Amino acid sequence: MKKWLENQGMRNTIICAVLIVAGIILQSQGLENVAIPVFIVAFLIGGYYSAKNGIEELIYDKHLNVDVLMILAAIGASVIGYWMEGALLIFIFSLAEAMETMANEKSRNAISELMNLTPDEARRYNDAGEVEVIPTSELKIGDKVQVPRGETIPIDGKLISSNAVINEASVTGESVPVEKVTGEDVVGGTINEGNRIDIEVTVEDSDTLFSKIIRLVDEAQSSPSKTASFIESIEDTYVKVILIGVPLFIAFAYFVLDWGWTESFYRGMVLLTVASPCALVASATPATLSAISNAARNGMIFKGGQTIDNVNALDAIIFDKTGTLTVGEPAVTDVYYLDNVDNTHVDEVIKSAESGSTHPIATAILEYLTETSLIELDNVEDITGKGFLIKHNGSEWKVGKHSYVLTESNIQLTEDVQRVVTEKESTGNTVIFVSRDNELQAFYALEDVVKENAKIAIEKLNNMGIQTIMVTGDNENTGKHIAKQVGIKEVHANKMPDEKSSILDDLKEKYGNVGMVGDGVNDAPALAKASTGFAMGSGTDIAMETADVVLIKDDLTMIPFSIGLSKKMKRIIVANVIFAISVIVLLIVANLFQAINLPIGVIGHEGSTILVILNGLRLLMYRD
Repeated sequence: MKKWLENQGMRNTIICAVLIVAGIILQSQGLENVAIPVFIVAFLIGGYYSAKNGIEELIYDKHLNVDVLMILAAIGASVIGYWMEGALLIFIFSLAEAMETMANEKSRNAISELMNLTPDEARRYNDAGEVEVIPTSELKIGDKVQVPRGETIPIDGKLISSNAVINEASVTGESVPVEKVTGEDVVGGTINEGNRIDIEVTVEDSDTLFSKIIRLVDEAQSSPSKTASFIESIEDTYVKVILIGVPLFIAFAYFVLDWGWTESFYRGMVLLTVASPCALVASATPATLSAISNAARNGMIFKGGQTIDNVNALDAIIFDKTGTLTVGEPAVTDVYYLDNVDNTHVDEVIKSAESGSTHPIATAILEYLTETSLIELDNVEDITGKGFLIKHNGSEWKVGKHSYVLTESNIQLTEDVQRVVTEKESTGNTVIFVSRDNELQAFYALEDVVKENAKIAIEKLNNMGIQTIMVTGDNENTGKHIAKQVGIKEVHANKMPDEKSSILDDLKEKYGNVGMVGDGVNDAPALAKASTGFAMGSGTDIAMETADVVLIKDDLTMIPFSIGLSKKMKRIIVANVIFAISVIVLLIVANLFQAINLPIGVIGHEGSTILVILNGLRLLMYRD
């Protein structure tokens, strides 16, 4: 009830209802002269916003809308003495408009929810090194900001403190906190779950990740779907036809049907009411806004209503490999130790040698050997481009790729080991060898692993009958290896960045509407050319700017979700349009047979408007 009262249109509607009830009571007591002014006041209060909107749109935009029809119908009913019916018409119309406004506001709440993720105030260090609380909007690039434990980081920046534990669920969807070290980026809206930290602001408040997301959602909600645009485009013509048709109908009823002037005029006002396209106009917009808001709440941004319209028509989707289907960083997938080797000691030597390196391969090995103890080595030499040369307890260890560890030391692999190494390398694995005094001890297989949600997403798309395709610059064996893991049947490998755009043209001819999913600068041309481009939220800015849809949380399962949501929206809009037109036709026919009066016509017509709005709002609750 509080939300209703906060809406000015709804407050006026409630006041209008109270006055109508009072007028009806006065009428029943025979106080007609007192009741009429009450109905007039109800008329003025309930119809204020409709009249204001209709007149402003007519004067400034030269556009006739349904508000004009309703006001004219109410005035017409009052002119022939139907004061209560005129006021009732205004009340129900006002109620429908207020509910539509509130429905649209509910659909737009996605922006408010996103804005609430970042705090309004920040703790900035002043020149004296003291902390002062200021509005987040006043932060400038280079400012130093303090973020206490458990509080939300107010703006994008760079970590100054030695380390931090950050919960990035609001951005990535991953509930497990990540560890950051000095110099790493932190995102506004994420939560500091470790000790108090200091960050340096790296962007203006208007350029933060969440600011960009909010702008995208806002622009999307301001961009109607194709159906909504079409309905809005015919509204002006439709209203003009009704305004011409009603006087002709009145003349026909009076001169041909011989209904009498009052009855003819009254039936004209009923026609003016029931033929109004209120429900038709409301058939698409609330549904579109609800779908866009639902997507935003789940971490997916559609750049406009037309985009969400297009998604349901996709016949095939192209996926980039690295950073899209895969994590984009190497991870240890297998370790092979030769016979009679002390596995634990090998791991200890490797971890101790790699612990001082920031190379991605070293990072992956260290992550794999988290539980392994560090030991003291006599000497570690980093041989640039090759690996490590280690001295430990009188032995010489080498760690690196094939050419350094095996070729330079002339180490020969057994047939079984060679078979495993060849298999790993042929499927895109990076193999790191470990030798001790020119004898092979072990080797680690590292791979850019598939994202956890990739297989689920591809399976859902395949079940929808959508062709899934991989286009990658890697060799064919690597591409097919990853494709097999996720369920993609068609692979185009060894493709240079400029070839992705040209192969898209070929695939469009083969399949029809083709989507593209990517994350890098090299994906931008294909994203722009695709029927619908999907950009990963962790990707480059240019990919996000070029794409039609942004997956903020890098969750590939949102792609089949978006297609299901789009198809559901289309079904709801089609059902709304058919229902709205059917009600209008039914009420017009009933009026011709004098089977309904003005109050029934108003209830039937505006009731259908409320129903199509509520039907559209169901998309807020859509689940895959």
